[in-house]
Amino acid sequence: MQKAGLLLRPCARTWKSVRMASSAVARRNPLENKVALVTASTDGIGFAIARRLAQDGAHVVVSSRKQQNVDRAVATLHGEGLSVTGTVCHVGKGEDRERLVATAVNLHGGVDILVSNAAVMPFFGNLMDVTEEVWDKLWDDQERLESLKATMQIKRIGKPEDCAGIVSFLCSEDASYITGETVVVAGGMPSRL
Repeated sequence: MQKAGLLLRPCARTWKSVRMASSAVARRNPLENKVALVTASTDGIGFAIARRLAQDGAHVVVSSRKQQNVDRAVATLHGEGLSVTGTVCHVGKGEDRERLVATAVNLHGGVDILVSNAAVMPFFGNLMDVTEEVWDKLWDDQERLESLKATMQIKRIGKPEDCAGIVSFLCSEDASYITGETVVVAGGMPSRL
């Protein structure tokens, strides 16, 4: 048993250094001086992505169809000391998209990153078509949740922050040699694109 422990120690040290190298501990602000536009970014996955990009050093422009949502998101992120601005933008309207880009250009001189949030869930169809009340009922159904967890390798339902890290990585120079790949953030749930 002692031999096994001696053999595994170098592996444990190596794994620890890999974890630290891929964390914020080893590299601060990988998106420093980048400007990111994130649509539909005042709640859920979009908000988590906007927060993470700002935490990683980007100047982020958040957007939503409603001014009150933009104001709330900007206030929250400013409260965390993050560099964010916001504007109303309905991505289906050309003039709103133009205003979103103009906001970033006027404030920061350009745009480096564009994250457009269009989410489709295989079990529930397009999220835009599901009202908040129906969505809450689906996730309040413990039997349905346990059934979903049973099919997942990590046995938990995902959080918006689970998507934010991979988006930040893909926007960074660390991903500069990655092309044409599909990254599925599904907790080990079987999926096909």
